[in-house]
Amino acid sequence: MSDSVIRERETVVIVGSGPAGWTAAVYAARAELHPLVIEGSFSRTMIPGGQLMFTTEVENYPGFKDGVDGQTLMLEMKAQAERFGTRVVTEDVLEVDVHQYPFRLVTTSGQEVFAETVILATGANANWIGLPNEERLAQSGGGVSACAVCDGALPHFREKVLVVVGGGDTAMEDALYLTKFAKEVVIVHRRDELRASRIMADRAMANEKIRFAWNKTVVEVHGDDVITGVRLKDTVTGEESDLDAGGMFVAIGHSPNTEFLKGVVDLKENGYVATPVAWRTQTSVPGVFAAGDVMDDYYRQAVTAAGTGCMAALEAERWLAHGGAEVHAASATG
Repeated sequence: MSDSVIRERETVVIVGSGPAGWTAAVYAARAELHPLVIEGSFSRTMIPGGQLMFTTEVENYPGFKDGVDGQTLMLEMKAQAERFGTRVVTEDVLEVDVHQYPFRLVTTSGQEVFAETVILATGANANWIGLPNEERLAQSGGGVSACAVCDGALPHFREKVLVVVGGGDTAMEDALYLTKFAKEVVIVHRRDELRASRIMADRAMANEKIRFAWNKTVVEVHGDDVITGVRLKDTVTGEESDLDAGGMFVAIGHSPNTEFLKGVVDLKENGYVATPVAWRTQTSVPGVFAAGDVMDDYYRQAVTAAGTGCMAALEAERWLAHGGAEVHAASATG
């Protein structure tokens, strides 16, 4: 990291990139807050550009009538932020100290960064089964996805047998959504009863396009360039069988990138950053804000992440304008 990039005291430091981080940077930069984005590194879970860097086609982001490659979208957002003067360093943040002011952040290289406000935009990663071909086909756009709403309407999934892995509400919601496009949806669940709420389970079971593969796990994903099917293993008998399929959607949850935030700001029981006031991005620490999937465990969409990035930057600007930094500094020294 170049010391010349970092100022002695930063006004706004954005931790993480992706739609939330880059949108926050655009708004903060245009407000002349001179933001510094610590975008993450490819060596850890916080990937520069976020999960969209692994999405080959995004059709539901406004402004792109023919869709846009996820990586292209993120690089364009980054370029837009840099156009207005955003500075970027490609490292991870290992530590955030909110017990002093300005806040102190420590990066992977040991660099200390001092900030008047911090916007947390480290995102969340989808939980995967952990199969080699699953990861490869997910990254190449070969028919494996962790977001049915993002990808389910793509042409290559239409009129195909689609597999949904999971047994919770998200899996049921994904399966019901996919019935609009699929020939058939097969829900693969490792037990013989669902974790989903009764109403969601009933809706899925009542849908004629959905069938269940009970007591089954996916142990292999077939296909070279695109998925052609999956191998299932019976959790009771151990017997294995193959299922032809044109797509697989993994719905076994997400893990927010908040390990380094434990004891720093309040987290929800599921690990996401808590924002105490509805429709606000302020965390439990005044001057520290959160945006995107690191705080959103409900929508988890690129466009909503971008929206909260805008909100966080506006809140940070207003917090500074109304003397928040001075109040915080006085309380910290008093």
